[in-house]
Amino acid sequence: MPEEHKGRCFCGAVEVTVTGAPAGMGYCHCASCRSWSAGPVNAFTLWDPGNVEITKGAEHVATFNKTPNSDRKWCKKCGGHLMAGHPGLNLIDVFAAIIPSLKFEPGVHVNYSETVLRMKDGLPKLKDFPAELGGSGEAVPE
Repeated sequence: MPEEHKGRCFCGAVEVTVTGAPAGMGYCHCASCRSWSAGPVNAFTLWDPGNVEITKGAEHVATFNKTPNSDRKWCKKCGGHLMAGHPGLNLIDVFAAIIPSLKFEPGVHVNYSETVLRMKDGLPKLKDFPAELGGSGEAVPE
């Protein structure tokens, strides 16, 4: 049976279940993620859409699309951020902070050229995105 993790919004009205293993984990430093998360960096876990399910409170989920690249979802009751769908990549970023039982094992920093918080952790730092996800794949100094 595949591994399963449950997450929830700030108030608990919305619950999300992820199954299997994430396609990737890391940190995003782009201005949009920083603004959305109200923090200097966003910890992401990327999942195949078939492995993400809203298991409680779907009626409380709202979506905002700043661009066609991201469908950002949050709880209408508490404002707690849940996930961001990336239709062009066929992946869903379930924010690492809402999945407490998942061991967060970041592998990369993306959009590091926009960072406001330097992180010297030895992980690859990419200017934008990996080439296989439509970016340049260009590494930048730590």
